[in-house]
Amino acid sequence: MTATDRCDACGARAYVKVELESGSLLFCGHHANQHLDKLSATAKNIIDERSQLTAESVN
Repeated sequence: MTATDRCDACGARAYVKVELESGSLLFCGHHANQHLDKLSATAKNIIDERSQLTAESVN
């Protein structure tokens, strides 16, 4: 994912992509924390790059 990918809920930078049968959803770290447990049951694939949040804050 790139810096131009935005959270579908709030527009912040997206760090999680959830691929569903019907399409994809992008989430910032905060909204991923809120919704990922529920969506993981039906997700085809989850790309989780929230570890970059820690790496970026250190640099």
